[in-house]
Amino acid sequence: MSEVKKSASGGGRGGGWTRFATARPRLTLLVALVLTALAVLAGGGVADRMGSGGWEDPAAESTYATKALERRFPGSQPNVLLLVDASGAEPARGAEPAGRAGATGAAGATRGAAPVDAPAVVAEARRLTERLDAEPGVEGVGSYWSTGSPALRSEDGRRAVIAARIPGEEKDAAAVLDRIAPAYRGTHGPVEVSLGGGLAIRHEMQTVIQEDLLRAELIALPVTLVLLVMVFGSAVAALLPLGVGIVAILGTNAVLRGITELTDVSVFAQNLTTALGLGLAIDYALFVVRRYREELAAGADTHTAVRTTLRTAGRTVLFSALTVAVSLAAMLVFPQYFLRSFAYAGIAVVLLAATAALTLLPAALVLLGDRVNALDLRRLLRRGRAAREAGDGAGWGRAAALVMRRAPVFAVVTTAGLVLLGLPFLGVRFGTADDRQLPVTASSRVVQDELRDGFPGNPGGGITVLAEGAATPAQYADYRERIGALDGVVRAEGPVTAGGGAAYFTVVPDGETVGADAQRVVGELRTAEAPFATSVTGPAAVLVDSKDAIAERLPWAAGIIVLVTLLLVFLLTGSVVVPVQAVLLNALSLTAMFGAVVWVFQEGHLAGFLGFTSTGDIETTLPVLMFCVAFGLSMDYGVFLLSRIKEEYDATGDHERSVRFGLRRTGGLITAAAVILAVVMVAIGTSRVTNTKMLGLGVALAVLMDAMVVRSLLVPSVMKLTGRLTWWAPGPLRRFHDRFGISENEKEDAYNPAGTPDVIEVSEERREAASSRQ
Repeated sequence: MSEVKKSASGGGRGGGWTRFATARPRLTLLVALVLTALAVLAGGGVADRMGSGGWEDPAAESTYATKALERRFPGSQPNVLLLVDASGAEPARGAEPAGRAGATGAAGATRGAAPVDAPAVVAEARRLTERLDAEPGVEGVGSYWSTGSPALRSEDGRRAVIAARIPGEEKDAAAVLDRIAPAYRGTHGPVEVSLGGGLAIRHEMQTVIQEDLLRAELIALPVTLVLLVMVFGSAVAALLPLGVGIVAILGTNAVLRGITELTDVSVFAQNLTTALGLGLAIDYALFVVRRYREELAAGADTHTAVRTTLRTAGRTVLFSALTVAVSLAAMLVFPQYFLRSFAYAGIAVVLLAATAALTLLPAALVLLGDRVNALDLRRLLRRGRAAREAGDGAGWGRAAALVMRRAPVFAVVTTAGLVLLGLPFLGVRFGTADDRQLPVTASSRVVQDELRDGFPGNPGGGITVLAEGAATPAQYADYRERIGALDGVVRAEGPVTAGGGAAYFTVVPDGETVGADAQRVVGELRTAEAPFATSVTGPAAVLVDSKDAIAERLPWAAGIIVLVTLLLVFLLTGSVVVPVQAVLLNALSLTAMFGAVVWVFQEGHLAGFLGFTSTGDIETTLPVLMFCVAFGLSMDYGVFLLSRIKEEYDATGDHERSVRFGLRRTGGLITAAAVILAVVMVAIGTSRVTNTKMLGLGVALAVLMDAMVVRSLLVPSVMKLTGRLTWWAPGPLRRFHDRFGISENEKEDAYNPAGTPDVIEVSEERREAASSRQ
């Protein structure tokens, strides 16, 4: 049969959709232009309203203790540190040591001879301390010169610290820091002052991320355009996916701006907005434009080609967007706003990219007609057979046939190779982000390096125990002695008391601030007997609570992703075998990413080449984020491939031919989309912030492995091994799919303004299939 007759009713599912997308293309594009301009205005300055934290669990013990200490003891939780460098000052000669009067002995003599105790340094440092204490919005100011604490003085006596806290929400505190920093940073008489501390680190990280994101966009956009021209040949066709991506990014920025009015959003989420906005928009636009050009090549007119594209490729794009959105939405089950922010950004950008690809893109195609093939730049570079559109895919078909002929070999070898690549992840150690995320030249990083290497205890980096309830001095002293004797504790200080039966102790753990020993000490402090209620906080406690929160909710997130993916793939294919294959193969495609993350970023291989500092661990939330993003993108490619395989299987009933057909028609498309997305992710991975670098490079590796190994080798070999069983489903589920399932091959009523039946030419592939059956 050479043509398929359609009724004129337009009443089938999707009739209204196709009518909306194609009836008034100029009006559609005009409305889109206005909405995009409004999005630019609404999303302006969104990064300034974002935070750079969000790793803590709001309901955790450490969070409660931090907030209670901030209310009662502002000085116990300093987030701004002024590093006062007195290296250029003359050492004091015979001077009484700074700090508490009456300090004597060897330690006092040493301090008396140190540069930080020179009279001019002492006078200037005390002046700076008093001035900082008088600043609006600053509280809890203390210093080496006012307390005499050895933790606030470097071991060589050349540097000492003024500590303070700027309370309030992160954005408000950052505004105070911006206001006061210029007055303190720099030279003051005999001393040089640098700013550090948690607030300064997060603020500088936010600034670096914004600068890096702009650079990534400047890298990714032109390179992406060149790759699109290489894929499509036509410069006109190449601009369409890029336009869809820009609309999705700008729209998502506006959405995030609105969300910041309601809750905290991490600045890191902007990186995902750019990556997915370009990557997914290009994926969807590639799929739509490719199918449209196929229909034109098969002899369809412009409107018929657009409507057929929307009923086939368009439905797959919508379906794919749902699978990606579900993977990203799973991060909403976690309490950390760092992870939740990626869900906000990811869901918004996926849905906007799909919406733009299914409304704006068809409108543009209606207006362009066959001019979508104009300006074929590849003719300048290639001739003869190579000059034909890169949609023939004969090479992919032959590759699929070869893989299926040796299916057991390819299935076993590929699976074993992916498992081996993932083995390093078995040695993963989880930590928390600190200043070493920043480049070594960042000012707050320089300060923290000085504190880490040159001070006897990292100021602000210890463990704090909040004690609440009435207690006698003897009880406080006994408790301090007991916690100070715990294994792995260097010293315990306190109590610092206040009215209302509250006090706090400072515990300095041995080794790294958030190392394994520090985390063990947190657990022992929480189980230690005390005559009052205790709660523990500090970086190590925050890490312990964050790990517990993720471990508690991870099964829920994984369950949501797996169950919804199984359901959606079943609705697409009508099989109970294919969804299980899809989940397992998608998960297998991520092994190389996780193994590389540990080998490169935890163990430090390639640290010099990539320009980062290895801390010996991986930030706790990053593997969760990378899994959700990479799994969603893997499903995106999987849906594209499975939809074409299912379409051909429905038409021919030939399982092996369907697999070859699907890979022939989508292999080059998926690879091109993966390469383009990898370019975008690598551009993100050029960031100077380690977590962003890890996210960008890790996901780039995952999508390339998925497209070039899993889709090209593992899927056809596994489908060959399962044979016709691949499409099996029990009777009740088969009937359910017949009623509610989704298929690119579904016959639908087409919209025809004249009220006469449309005549849609069947594609070249259908004619080939019909000929082969005859």
